[in-house]
Amino acid sequence: MLKHIKRVSEKIGQVPGTVIHVGEKRVEQVTVNLIDYDISHVEEKHLQGIEDCLSSKDTSTVTWLKINGLHETDIIEKIGKLFELHPLVMEDIVTTGQRPKIEDFDNYIFVVLKMLYFSERSHEIKAEQISFILAKNAVLSFQEEDGDVFDPLRERIRKAKGRIRKKGADYLLYALIDAIVDSYFEVLEKIGEKIEALEEQLISNPTPDTLKTLHGLRGEMIFLRKSIVPLREVVGNLERGEPELITEEVRIYFRDIYDHTVQVVETVETCRDLIAGMMDMYLSSMSNKMNEIMKVLTIIATIFIPLTFVAGIYGMNFKYMPELEWKWGYPIIWCLFIIVGCGMVAYFKKKKWL
Repeated sequence: MLKHIKRVSEKIGQVPGTVIHVGEKRVEQVTVNLIDYDISHVEEKHLQGIEDCLSSKDTSTVTWLKINGLHETDIIEKIGKLFELHPLVMEDIVTTGQRPKIEDFDNYIFVVLKMLYFSERSHEIKAEQISFILAKNAVLSFQEEDGDVFDPLRERIRKAKGRIRKKGADYLLYALIDAIVDSYFEVLEKIGEKIEALEEQLISNPTPDTLKTLHGLRGEMIFLRKSIVPLREVVGNLERGEPELITEEVRIYFRDIYDHTVQVVETVETCRDLIAGMMDMYLSSMSNKMNEIMKVLTIIATIFIPLTFVAGIYGMNFKYMPELEWKWGYPIIWCLFIIVGCGMVAYFKKKKWL
């Protein structure tokens, strides 16, 4: 987050609408892929230049133009000019770290989301910004790197499964957002597994590493909340708003996404509460552990106080002490030590202090 703030400072003093990439360079080269389809055919190709998509711009088929990589701003500007995008929209596309939002323009809809997925290679949650432009018969997606959560959707398009090939570009936008929201459930499931493991560790043997892991989880939940909670407003606007590019037939599908989004938000809030409770549990466990240690040390010190008192008396160097030359003095003093110590332990157990 601090790195992102430092990068944002590079834009200070720039003219509004200046297209400057803010974020990490996640791919070496920007790639542009196109999927064009209707009910009877589907075509996929990798575009060598932006001009190659001109033939698919004003057709009756549905076109999905997927741009991977945001650091080459000249390519983004060319696409923006081709589809008549506002300069502020192009600026938001290349400025990663945007809050999820929706903006309705005259001839297109601009949507910004966070795409989250679990990396099996690094066993970490990866996040990137993804922007959508919904135009007439076309959807443009801008993301930071090649990997995404859309493989099942591409397979449905190729094999004409479900309604995807029978619907328009607004249904494609729904399918893309739905795939992103579904990936949130997988991410939350992984976080839930971490929380369960930490709960067992907190109960059995909490350590400083447990606290470090809890702090990491809390940071992840803060980021997830910032990425997911605004999505509810975005989907709500798509469902209840009045964008002309979304038909009434497709609005009901966005209502389904809205229900899923509410469920995801509630799960995030539940996980936040669990982590906060676990932090309190850790502090309580450590406090109880310290109290147990202090109790044992106090009991030991208390037992030795009378013994030290007796030993101190007979450690004085007075010449005339009756017991100093007594034959049974030493063993009797030891018996006294043992009786006093055992008596105090028995008393502590009776009082249930031990």
